[in-house]
Amino acid sequence: MKTYVPSKGNVERKWYIIDATEQVVGRIATEVAKRLRGKHRPDFTPHLDLGDGVIIINSDKIVFTGQKWDQKKYYRYSGYIGNLKEKNATKVHSENPAFILETAIAGMIPHTRMKKDILKRLKVYAGSEHPHTAQQPEPLVIS
Repeated sequence: MKTYVPSKGNVERKWYIIDATEQVVGRIATEVAKRLRGKHRPDFTPHLDLGDGVIIINSDKIVFTGQKWDQKKYYRYSGYIGNLKEKNATKVHSENPAFILETAIAGMIPHTRMKKDILKRLKVYAGSEHPHTAQQPEPLVIS
């Protein structure tokens, strides 16, 4: 009996939609990273991109546990001396609510050549509207 190894050409991708209203950032990020990578599939292969697409709506209504709104810092560094910028989660959320989820999920994807292609299938929106009705996304409930 031969072992079945999936190929890149016969991958059937699904699309999922997640409502992030009152959801904890880490709980959403772990489930989305798993779906994007394809680890939920029985034919998961680490060297192939077999993951599905994920659409997240209402990212402006996410929740952090504890005191993370004030204590969690996001850093930017240009490479020049004395040019390290930092913002707390409250300020980042007020400027770009989708950024928090995007960076949390991107940090959970392995840093390989496939990361860029995997993250192309992640779509995060601050409101409840999205332009991806053609993909016929299935609702995914995270408990």
